[in-house]
Amino acid sequence: MTYEVRPLGPGEQQLAWDLGSLTFGYHERPMPEGWLSDSPGRRTLGVFDPAGRLVAKAVDREQGQWFGGRIVPTSGVAGVATAAELRGRGLGRLVLTRLLQDARGRGAVISTLFDTTPGPYRALGWEEVGALVYYRVPTRVLAEIRPDPATVLRPATEADLPAVDAIYREVARTGTAMMDRAGPAFVAADHDGCTVAVDDTGTIVGYARWNRGPGYDASGRLTVDDLIGLTPEATRTLLAMLGGWASVAPTVVIRLGAADPVWSLLARGDASPESTQPWMLRVVDAPAAVAARGWPRHLAGEVDLELIDEVCPWHQGRYRLVLASGTGRLEPGGAGTVRLTPRGLAAWYAGAATPQQLRRSGFLSGGTADTDELLRTATAGPAPTLHDYF
Repeated sequence: MTYEVRPLGPGEQQLAWDLGSLTFGYHERPMPEGWLSDSPGRRTLGVFDPAGRLVAKAVDREQGQWFGGRIVPTSGVAGVATAAELRGRGLGRLVLTRLLQDARGRGAVISTLFDTTPGPYRALGWEEVGALVYYRVPTRVLAEIRPDPATVLRPATEADLPAVDAIYREVARTGTAMMDRAGPAFVAADHDGCTVAVDDTGTIVGYARWNRGPGYDASGRLTVDDLIGLTPEATRTLLAMLGGWASVAPTVVIRLGAADPVWSLLARGDASPESTQPWMLRVVDAPAAVAARGWPRHLAGEVDLELIDEVCPWHQGRYRLVLASGTGRLEPGGAGTVRLTPRGLAAWYAGAATPQQLRRSGFLSGGTADTDELLRTATAGPAPTLHDYF
């Protein structure tokens, strides 16, 4: 059977909603008005059978993520769905392969997605490199934290939002894989409250965005999507504020990365995962991806690589990786000393695995102790972290 793969037109969004809502279990809800056409930075690709029926789809989101202090153009993949009767017949591969081609054409150099099951995506070169985790914490534990007397908390006003955005950007810039929240596809979630922390100079040095759940008995909870303090005093005072809910919301559910400063005030034994959503990364255009991200400023060296990638053949082949003064480039040629599979390239680029780990996984072969050390150092740093689901 011959299938057609193409972008959906404005009159076809109902088809995408119907397929996605049935796949993901929200088919009893009507399609929102905003689904009448793709919004800026969002492109839906569909697979149509000869009768014109939409049988598979995927969404390419135009977004950016921070790597090495620079925003890397990214394709955020979402809404991947296939008709129940045709699963396992390669339609997902068909639409995702086309999505990668189109994403590269518009300038994306990597792709990320949240996977419900990793197998199909791993077969196409994505690899799990991190997870978005919410932790459940007894509010009484936070009530034991003492606020800083010189730090004042107050509800955020509209005038405070640029300062709040700047705080997030400062933290994201120094992390690995955090979302650029100024991207065209980013839509800020609504929150019941946004609390800012102000120091004794009148400067906003932290904030927390939170939602108050229903009930005030044992089921009462507070969900915190962001808590960022630029100073230890701000972090401590915002956590103490959460502790003040202990009498009516016995549980706080908070989104945290593995190395979040909040852990310096919270015992790991007092926090248990509430939900874990793994996410995956794939390199779409290796030379452009290497050029786009930042690299350690004081690291200089070269490694000959051979990239194996049948799904994205445009960057398959031998290159020399050259790092110097905080920049990197892939020059065609070299001896192909170190061979990387797509999943190995993804995990290394994200700093999610060392060359030694990749070699044990079968994602990297060849090389020496010296090439291992250069590759390890090149992407060493904060663990890959995402605080935004898409």
